[in-house]
Amino acid sequence: MLKLGIIFAFAAVAEIAGCFLTFAVLRENKPFWLLIPAGLSLFTFAWLLSIPDGPAGRTYAAYGGIYIVAALIWIWKVEGVIPDKWDITGAVICLIGTAVIALGPRGL
Repeated sequence: MLKLGIIFAFAAVAEIAGCFLTFAVLRENKPFWLLIPAGLSLFTFAWLLSIPDGPAGRTYAAYGGIYIVAALIWIWKVEGVIPDKWDITGAVICLIGTAVIALGPRGL
């Protein structure tokens, strides 16, 4: 389970970083060359989620809760927006769903 958590955490950072860089180029007029690390980051994200055993759809479903928590940490630490009680409540609910999917009798 620890290995799965580490993989999901790194995948979330890679996905958010890749999407954030793409957003910065397309919406904030940042340099076009930032799409290169964005693409590498998104490739890393996809590669990391190919590591866990189990069906791809189940892996992505379980990963969803981790992504949501990572996104809230990102907006807090990178974008300076403090998550509110509704953000945190939603993230907790999603983490419960992640646990049910990943730790169910068939697991990942």
